[in-house]
Amino acid sequence: MHYTELGNTGLKVSVAGLGTGGFSKIGLSAGATDEEAADVVRVALDEGINFIDTAAVYGTQPAVGLALKGRAREDIVISTKVEISRGTETRPLGDIVASLDNSLSELGVDHVDIFHLHAVKPMHYEFALNEVVPLLAQEQAKGKFAHLGITESSPNDLEHVTLRRALAEQAPFRVMMLGHNMMHQSAERDLYPETQAQGIGTLVMFAVRRIFANPQMLSDEISRRIAAGELDASEVDVNDPVGFLVHEAGASNVIEAAYRYCRHEAGADVVLFGTGNAQHVKSNIEALNLPALPASDVAELKRRFGSLVGVGIELPNP
Repeated sequence: MHYTELGNTGLKVSVAGLGTGGFSKIGLSAGATDEEAADVVRVALDEGINFIDTAAVYGTQPAVGLALKGRAREDIVISTKVEISRGTETRPLGDIVASLDNSLSELGVDHVDIFHLHAVKPMHYEFALNEVVPLLAQEQAKGKFAHLGITESSPNDLEHVTLRRALAEQAPFRVMMLGHNMMHQSAERDLYPETQAQGIGTLVMFAVRRIFANPQMLSDEISRRIAAGELDASEVDVNDPVGFLVHEAGASNVIEAAYRYCRHEAGADVVLFGTGNAQHVKSNIEALNLPALPASDVAELKRRFGSLVGVGIELPNP
């Protein structure tokens, strides 16, 4: 397993991180028990992943807690989150603190390494900064978490409005979770230069979603983008738009290419993936430990798709 520094947090983290939300919720979405889901986490830990991301809303904290039992706490970086709003309404501040306490209880730990404000929409940024952050600073001082983070609501904030504002104001978030993939490259321009300048750790979500595993879904999306004038039909193979990445000196398949693209982009620290399948854990780790894609392939991805926004940024329950 390859490891890196998470911004200037002082945390040494695996470049591959296990996300426990998304479509699979480490198998819970398909009917797995907490113990079976915990086995997926155990496989990840045994394979060298030391970064586990969860959230109160995922319902996976108890399973993660089971997997953590018997493990040395100092060897694992735990990230969890609290929603500060429901729909258009902000949550009572007392509920936010209660969620943090419940997360610690479900995980079976006395602190987490990163506590995120989860999926903060632009409309709730002022509430987050002016009311939630001061409140959580008190909880941080009690030792309940080491670093405060923030995650964007990527499907509702394709232009990274929340995170761009936080960066511009140098808000006190030491870790940011953001949407980035080989057809949604805007973080490379809008976020990474400043996260690197400020020493903020980055967690990449949406590196691979269903669209890259479903050729027809990707083909349909490319057709829509051509019809909208966002792509030149003469430069893109509608039936196999990223097939040029698969060759002897490149990637062995599209999923591998997608992971490698994000993993080696300057400014990306941890690439998260989610699965309920132990074998997928191993294959995803293998992809993320491979070298960068050939420079010519990366350049071609940027040339063809660099202007696109929102491809592969799917909600778990569309």
